[in-house]
Amino acid sequence: MEKMKLISRETIKPSTPTPPHLKIYPLCFIDHIVFRNYIPILLFYSANHHSKNHQASKISTLKKSLSHLLSRYYPFAGKLRDQLSIECNDQGVSFLVTTFTCNLSSVLHNPKHESFDPLFPDQLQWNPMETASSTIVAIQINCFACGGIAISVCMCHKVADAATLCNFINDWATFSRHYQNQNQEEEQAELLSSLPFPVPGASFFPQEDLPVFPEAAFVKNDTVCRRFVFEAAKIDSLKAMVSSSGNVHNPTRVEVVSALIYKRAVSSLGLTFKTTAFRTAVNLRNRTVPPLPGKSLGNLVWFLFVSNLGEEAELQELVLKMREGLSEFCETCGKKFGGKKKDSRFITECLKQATRVPEGGSFVCCASWCRFPMYEADFGWGKPSWVTTSECPVKNSVVLMDTRDGEGIEALVNMEEHDMAKFERDFHLLQYASLKP
Repeated sequence: MEKMKLISRETIKPSTPTPPHLKIYPLCFIDHIVFRNYIPILLFYSANHHSKNHQASKISTLKKSLSHLLSRYYPFAGKLRDQLSIECNDQGVSFLVTTFTCNLSSVLHNPKHESFDPLFPDQLQWNPMETASSTIVAIQINCFACGGIAISVCMCHKVADAATLCNFINDWATFSRHYQNQNQEEEQAELLSSLPFPVPGASFFPQEDLPVFPEAAFVKNDTVCRRFVFEAAKIDSLKAMVSSSGNVHNPTRVEVVSALIYKRAVSSLGLTFKTTAFRTAVNLRNRTVPPLPGKSLGNLVWFLFVSNLGEEAELQELVLKMREGLSEFCETCGKKFGGKKKDSRFITECLKQATRVPEGGSFVCCASWCRFPMYEADFGWGKPSWVTTSECPVKNSVVLMDTRDGEGIEALVNMEEHDMAKFERDFHLLQYASLKP
């Protein structure tokens, strides 16, 4: 990628001050153990419906709409007060604008995640927050010679999960479209009041008198990232294979793809199922009783483990274990984390286990961002041509994302280089996935 030129660096503040009674924003009991690193996302927009001449007006609109959005997402314009709360002081978020002399097509034609670093604000992706007063959200608008744009957002993981990040971007896009289509202040105010207000996670999972544990360690490794694309037809073949046993009915895309990656990672890396567990993040929003609002803010996820398998495990068995584990997860975490069956002792033990450094053994860690409407983020010039994230410096970690058509899956697999050399040549994996840079 050609050299970047930084055009501007600003701080965007909320359009209206945060009311005094909202100045201290409590974090939920899951937030309190999450490490302070940044979750990154990157959205590419082709130049089909806009030109370079319009980039300045688009950036102006992005700033105005972001300012109004921050009046809704007011905690994100504040600073971390301590491990349990945010001081909503309206200090704002970082907003950078850059230009590249190359066309966007030259980036997308042969995309390599390791070359995307300049597209992120201050290269914060997956890196820790430097100080308590650091920006909670940082944004960079990258303008290409053809008129194409790439928008990157880095959001502090301590206050948000991927679902929160997706909601934030889509609401920003809604405001931005409105600004381009309407100029009447009354109509802008009407839109502001009509969008549902994001609900704090602490409304459902309050810290209250639960013990405060240290933040879970975020162990960084020297990893490389590869993108494996599972097309819809290949996923259908996997589903047919898994359901042929009769034990699993209607397996999902995520179940079969994550099970295959787990199985092939254990095999190609010379590991065993006995000593290598599968860990996946589960969105609690639709698994509690009653379900939480879709726009609940915070880390409203917990972890499902699949472990203690035999020496060999067929794909059908792995999917069945995942499904059984999810059913048990809903009966325990889904019900005991909140609501009528809230169990403080159970929560305390879960938090203690999550912050304990595991001795021996290893994990294949998976996070699915599938079905999050990331491709719906239309800022007024069309939907993104591609949405991705940055390589993650955690070994044997996988992020699953939808392909643009919503039917396939892109798996971003992060491994140490010597392990990736084996994994990316695995014959059984490559029967279903194409390795694309």
